[in-house]
Amino acid sequence: FAAAVGTVLRLTPAPAVHVLLAVSESGWQLITTCCMQVGSVNNTFGVKGVEEHCQFFKSIEDANNLRRRISECFERAALPYTAEEERKKLLSFVICGGGPTGVEVAAEMHDMVFDDLKEHYPHLMKDVKIRVIELMDYVLSTYDRKIGEFTAQQFDRAGIDLVLNTRVASVRDGYVNVLTKSGEEYEIPFGACVWATGIAMNPLVKELQQLFPKEQTHFRSALTDEFMRVKGSNGTILAFGDAATIDQPRALQRADELFEKADTDKDGLVSLKELQQLLHDASKEFSHLEEHARFLEAKNKRFGSMVALLLHNNGNSSSVMESLEESEELTKQQFRMVLEKVDSGLRALPATAQVAKQQGEYMADLLVKSQYSVVEGKLRLADKQQPFKYNHKGSLAYVGGDRAVMDIPSSPVGPLLGKEAGLLWKGYETFAQISPRNQLLVLTDWVRTKVFGRDISRV
Repeated sequence: FAAAVGTVLRLTPAPAVHVLLAVSESGWQLITTCCMQVGSVNNTFGVKGVEEHCQFFKSIEDANNLRRRISECFERAALPYTAEEERKKLLSFVICGGGPTGVEVAAEMHDMVFDDLKEHYPHLMKDVKIRVIELMDYVLSTYDRKIGEFTAQQFDRAGIDLVLNTRVASVRDGYVNVLTKSGEEYEIPFGACVWATGIAMNPLVKELQQLFPKEQTHFRSALTDEFMRVKGSNGTILAFGDAATIDQPRALQRADELFEKADTDKDGLVSLKELQQLLHDASKEFSHLEEHARFLEAKNKRFGSMVALLLHNNGNSSSVMESLEESEELTKQQFRMVLEKVDSGLRALPATAQVAKQQGEYMADLLVKSQYSVVEGKLRLADKQQPFKYNHKGSLAYVGGDRAVMDIPSSPVGPLLGKEAGLLWKGYETFAQISPRNQLLVLTDWVRTKVFGRDISRV
């Protein structure tokens, strides 16, 4: 392989392959195989004034800008001629979005203000306000509910205000206009406002969708197959991270074929043994069936309880269940209902660093093992190349005061909360770095900050 890194000019369809035009030191190059990892952009949801008056938190540059803005607010607030109303406005910090990013920004901001800036501006602390605006009735809504409740308690003790069940209607210079679910509308003044509400499609991905309108229909990212090849590109474009979403095949689309395969005795019904075998065999193509196959095997009993769970709150599920309890067999219609419920549990992978890291490692392995076919004009995968499979290790978030929350999948003790989780969080963030050098730098930074405090100088 010959690698080229540069600035994308445009995506262009060609007669045989789809290519990428990029700028390099020697001019422009025609790239026959492209690996797209452009990420995403901030999602403003069309709220007026966000681009002009809010700060984002998606890059190192954004973090530096926010730190400088906070320092500037304190310096201006400390001036002797600053009016009281203006001082309170400068020391009001608003975070829009109660997800992991918004919560961690609020927590780190609180630590910086009350651990470090307090020594230099003790007389200003009484006017400092940190608020988190969240549309839902609790923060970290994608985590276990206990985590959201613990975070609310931690923030309450720290003095961070949670503005829940509230959305941002608009933003103007120094003021956020919010609207509650009850219809009440009011303004919140701010010295700095951080917008951390989600992500949107990268412009390059939008251009890619225009090339393949039939295959590319996702609202936020490029659709790929299980090998992260962009659909419609004939394998010439690969994508991963926030820029891509793996299009998971749905078993319901082939319900009739699967039913015929499961009904080995051709009596028009699928028994427990037949269903169990089908789920096991079909999981090679439909990976989300694997957990249900294991469930059936582990239970080793009548599967009425499983189908009851899948068909819960679905129309005539009670009558269906009565017949199943008696016969322990599924008709074709009942079989379709089960597959529909199983498919409804399919979820796109979250746009997190954990997913991108695993996909990046998989992509590197795929490129090393693959060969470029000049005849086919695309990468030819290795014969034993396995599809990408995400291994969720849990979710973490820092909530301030050296405390964190950990949502660990299948944990017998539930979520981990408090300073113990904070220690694990710092350990993970340190040793998850890409190289020993980075690990050492992060570790020394933790220690230096703990001993000497943060660097609050404006640079």
